[in-house]
Amino acid sequence: MEIVVGKTAGFCYGVKKAVNGAIEELKNNKDVYCLGEIVHNRQVIKELEDEGMNFIEKLSDSKGTTIIRAHGVPKEIYEYAKNNNLKIVDYTCPNVLKIHEIAEEYSKNGYYIFLCGSINHPENIGTASYCGNNYYIVEKEEDIYKAIDVLKQSNLQKVLLIAQTTYSLQRFENIKNLVLDNLNSSMKVVIKNTICRATELRQKETKEMSQNVDCMIVIGGKNSSNTKKLYEIAIKDCRNSICIETEEELDTNYIKGFAKVGIMAGASTPQESINKVIEKIK
Repeated sequence: MEIVVGKTAGFCYGVKKAVNGAIEELKNNKDVYCLGEIVHNRQVIKELEDEGMNFIEKLSDSKGTTIIRAHGVPKEIYEYAKNNNLKIVDYTCPNVLKIHEIAEEYSKNGYYIFLCGSINHPENIGTASYCGNNYYIVEKEEDIYKAIDVLKQSNLQKVLLIAQTTYSLQRFENIKNLVLDNLNSSMKVVIKNTICRATELRQKETKEMSQNVDCMIVIGGKNSSNTKKLYEIAIKDCRNSICIETEEELDTNYIKGFAKVGIMAGASTPQESINKVIEKIK
């Protein structure tokens, strides 16, 4: 059996920065808290908890240094921390921070914002707080029609289209075309593809790999948005695609008959998880 491992599999820059930063904070401080899961991977969370990290859902529960996770947080969190003299260490992914800047700038300049992504994803919840009152979260293509209706009711004549960093590249292109096809020519439309480069490369590699293997194994957290996107891409071209969180979920009987197996992993998946899957296959 031939095993092909994606070159882009595993931690992206933003995740690596956040996780390594958290480890350093734990070395230097006794009481370290993280607001929400630092990344969407249970194995990473467990390791940090074992090292002493306290994960909290409300900033008011912090009793020490508080880490802002890779996904970012709403702007109100920074205001609360400042007003209550709380020490925060910000490990928001630089790509997410850039989207916050774009959203805030265009919102102040009278743009209605179409934000592509998951309505309940922490990254989008954070970004939405920079969009002012005039925004609509577009999860899938059919949502754009409702978004356009709401835009028209606002009487604004300018619209900005942006996306969650881990959004589907293909879906963003589809939505971009729908926006251009369905808006009046008098409307000023600005389109900024804010899907991060690492996500683009990972999605493209997953598509290419899934077309050239007998089976695809996508490794990542159950609540990882980018991992789900990779699986959706893989299953389109390789019907023998599976998504697992750890090697324990891998049924070796299922893959025994395949000559070539491809392995891809989400941006929050540690290298150790990938190695364990490879070892089990071998």
